[in-house]
Amino acid sequence: MSTLRKIVARTGGQTHGPITRLMSPGDLGHLLKPFIFLDYVEAEGSGPQFGFHPHSGIATLTFPLTFDIEHTTSDGQVDTVKKGGVEWVMTGGGIWHKARGLKGDQMRAFQTWFAMPPSHELATPSAQFVQENEVPRAGPVTLLLGNYQDLTSKVKAPFDVSYLWVQLKAGESWTYQPASTHDIAWTFAQSGQLSVSDAELVRELAVFEEGNGAMKFDAKTDCAFLVGTAAKLPQELVMGYYSVHSSAANLVAGERRIKEIGSTLKR
Repeated sequence: MSTLRKIVARTGGQTHGPITRLMSPGDLGHLLKPFIFLDYVEAEGSGPQFGFHPHSGIATLTFPLTFDIEHTTSDGQVDTVKKGGVEWVMTGGGIWHKARGLKGDQMRAFQTWFAMPPSHELATPSAQFVQENEVPRAGPVTLLLGNYQDLTSKVKAPFDVSYLWVQLKAGESWTYQPASTHDIAWTFAQSGQLSVSDAELVRELAVFEEGNGAMKFDAKTDCAFLVGTAAKLPQELVMGYYSVHSSAANLVAGERRIKEIGSTLKR
């Protein structure tokens, strides 16, 4: 068996109200491309509502744990994803969207941004919704994106990735060997006490050394955690206020398009 991966960075993130930001393009996201941004939302009642706002050059994946989400795009598409489902938005060359939580006394959710390869960062935007009963599962693992064992997500991401939600009971262990092409890996312990690579994680994100080694997770208490692995994207991250692109020229094109859509929405 290959040597277990070492942890090279840890963070509890920065919490502002109900949102904890665990990575962004200017920090760990630069190391973990295509994963560039991760928010964990934890609120009582209806929680925060997100009005119309723009993006370009990225994809967003929203995973609501305890409530339903209604999502509306500037193209007029309105959909609902139930708790335990997956909302996937390819923002491409530019889109505005908004979301609001439906039902539930507690609001627990993750939103992840992904950098797009240059071939897709200015593409036509689209939104896809995978309901809870369509999300693949195997043992303790829920597959949010990409592939795991013989499972394949219904979301067709334009990069090589595996994004997993794992739930273990106290005393259980789980070992994960990423695909041979995956050289970046991270985990976020959302609940419980998780032991991995000689570290004890409680509500922390850990980044593993680059390579292809396996990772062994031991649940000291009942645990739930995210695991992301991927082939690292090679491009630089050129950032605007709402957009992330691979070049200054593409950023200008994306921001121009979202400005045009914003003007139309105001009219």
